[in-house]
Amino acid sequence: MKKISPIVWGLAIVTLGVIFGGNALGIFDINIFFKGWWTLFIIIPSFVSLFTEKEKISNLVFIAAGVVLLLACQEVFTFEVAWKVILAIVLVAIGLSILIKTIFRNKNSKEVEKKIKDLKDDDSMDSLTAVFSGSDRVYNKETFSGANAVAVFGGAELDLRNATFTKDTVINAFALFGGIEIKVPENVQIKVKSGFIFGGVSDDRKDTTKTAKHTIYIDAAGGFGGITIDDKPEKSKKD
Repeated sequence: MKKISPIVWGLAIVTLGVIFGGNALGIFDINIFFKGWWTLFIIIPSFVSLFTEKEKISNLVFIAAGVVLLLACQEVFTFEVAWKVILAIVLVAIGLSILIKTIFRNKNSKEVEKKIKDLKDDDSMDSLTAVFSGSDRVYNKETFSGANAVAVFGGAELDLRNATFTKDTVINAFALFGGIEIKVPENVQIKVKSGFIFGGVSDDRKDTTKTAKHTIYIDAAGGFGGITIDDKPEKSKKD
């Protein structure tokens, strides 16, 4: 499905070029700068992302907001009404997101929640904070006992690929208008409890459940941000 995005954008650019060329040569006269044409930059990317990304609710909100703004530009109603409608859409989406995640919590989520509660009070937990900035923490043969990672309008990276694990651990990760990247070794298992609104957790790891010796429980929360987990090995430093 991820291949859909570049194909759609490629077709859109080709179409735009044909229209500009046809207008210049007098073959046809298509006015693409209609009232509210700029809203397409909200609607089209969100529509494409709806089919290429796991997060659906936020994309639906952006599509709805784009359509409302387009209708306002077309003078179907005023911009004052449009902003009120958009606010209502956002509030409904947030409420639905909370309800869906609460109602459809599975047995695994409850297990993760219990484990997080048991482990998160460890005094030896590391801290990683990025507020309007970037922050990196790389473990090199050090023992990892857990961490609190926060990214607010910034980016944080926690590299555990060379860390030493002696027990199960927990990572409390909070991202608000920011992102947190967690790099883990292949011999650990990851279990996630997610409480995101307009965002989420992207797990790009291979299936390591058969070789996992320890488990990292991730308590992920935030809004308009994301957390990425991967286990890609370090690149060679020969270059």
